[in-house]
Amino acid sequence: MRRSLRAAVAALVTSGLVLTGCGHGPQAAEHRLDVVTTTPVLADLARNVAGDRATVTSLVPSGADPHTYEPSLRDVRTVVHSKVALSNYLMLEPHSVIKTIDASLPSGAVNVSLAEEAQKYGAEVIPLVENANLDTVWLGLRVIGTGAARGADRSSTVHLRLVGVEGPGVLTAYVTGTFGRPQIYYSSGDGVDDRDDVELPTDAHTHMSWAFSAPGVYRARFRASIQTSRGTTDLPERTLTLAVGADPRTTPGLAGREVVDKGHADLSADIDTGQTLLLSDPTGGGTRTQRRLDLDHTVVWVPPKALTEIPPSPAFRFLGRPGTSIHQLPQAVLGAHVHGEIDPHLWMSVRNTKAYVQVIRDALTRADPAGRAQYAARAERYSAQLDETARYVDRKIASIPRGRRQLITTHDAYGYLAHEHGMQVAGFVTANPGVEPSLAARRKLSRTITDLHVPAVFLEPTVLRSSSVLAAVAADNGVRVCPIYADTFDERVTTYIDLMRFDADSLARCLS
Repeated sequence: MRRSLRAAVAALVTSGLVLTGCGHGPQAAEHRLDVVTTTPVLADLARNVAGDRATVTSLVPSGADPHTYEPSLRDVRTVVHSKVALSNYLMLEPHSVIKTIDASLPSGAVNVSLAEEAQKYGAEVIPLVENANLDTVWLGLRVIGTGAARGADRSSTVHLRLVGVEGPGVLTAYVTGTFGRPQIYYSSGDGVDDRDDVELPTDAHTHMSWAFSAPGVYRARFRASIQTSRGTTDLPERTLTLAVGADPRTTPGLAGREVVDKGHADLSADIDTGQTLLLSDPTGGGTRTQRRLDLDHTVVWVPPKALTEIPPSPAFRFLGRPGTSIHQLPQAVLGAHVHGEIDPHLWMSVRNTKAYVQVIRDALTRADPAGRAQYAARAERYSAQLDETARYVDRKIASIPRGRRQLITTHDAYGYLAHEHGMQVAGFVTANPGVEPSLAARRKLSRTITDLHVPAVFLEPTVLRSSSVLAAVAADNGVRVCPIYADTFDERVTTYIDLMRFDADSLARCLS
């Protein structure tokens, strides 16, 4: 259940076996520019600009989750033969995808991070909104800083390795993916070894669930290291203390420690200062309210209300027998997301997408100067279509009564849609099949729906098929569950313009 394919691809990339001698494929014979993108949305934008001068391939296929996709050996071959690589970045894609591109792209090829470059063309970025609606602390992992003084770049990695656990039971940390499949990150049940290691890009954080088989005090020892082109630097080993069940303020040996029991908290490696600490945000206010806490004087409280039962699904047998009680801090947001502080889903604003088109036009021109006029003309025509799409979205959302322009969903991908086109993100619903929403979370959602008179919540079709929990929450409150798209396509939505028009239609139909 641990990441064997990721390891295989990483080994191929780092060993330099990038298949450069394996022929040139049919594209070269046609003298077309080979372009690789990370997602289907970016591929569609590139095809609209490139026309018949390029062959555009998306590494992530339609219907797959771009946040969790792991590259294959076929993907490495695709990158090797490409002259242009277009990634979104800002932590949208898994780091293994970014590393595959950066390590395998031929020398002299054009390699562009669209979300970052688009800001030079007028794209607006907004902070990532993570509204967990939890009544326990949301505990994750984070890398602080850029590591620039150590030679770090976007391909550099930081490892947070679990090296030992003392406690009355088994500690397990795992992530539940978008389709409900759990992936173990740490587990003391089978002995701590080299598999108990989480890899993150610089300046990133990730969500995870933490489960404890018995109440008591757990002391988990971690060692962080940063890997750059200059080599590996280890940070000092530190201990994260967790009180499971009993109140730590009355637990011998823990009195006087600062108790972290609400908001967001991340075990964090600061690769600029060389410290490992707990970054706590008790109010959810972002950087304004974050506090750096010394692990030696801090304890994370997993309270009695975190007691839950192991789900009946066979996929969760690693936690124990179904129905057995465990204490658990849920990951809150479904999916194995690794994010920075900025919302990476810029294309959900059509104005931002027009900036993407300009970046793509200039990237293609750098790789193929002879196509300058065609790329410019096609980008101008496509931008006109995007202008009409933006007007269509605005008209549809304007048709919704002002008090009903409230979006409740499970995915933190719609901040730009709300910001640019007149919606309000009213809240997130946790659709995690491995984590039953708490009574407090259900009550909070019910109150939100009641107060705002929200007639519908929205789910991506890929999540809808696996989310009986959200359907039950919606049914309890007498509201509809309607489809919405963000990251990928399917047989119904096959282009970016299709996606934006479909979302506008669904919002207008279900909220009006």
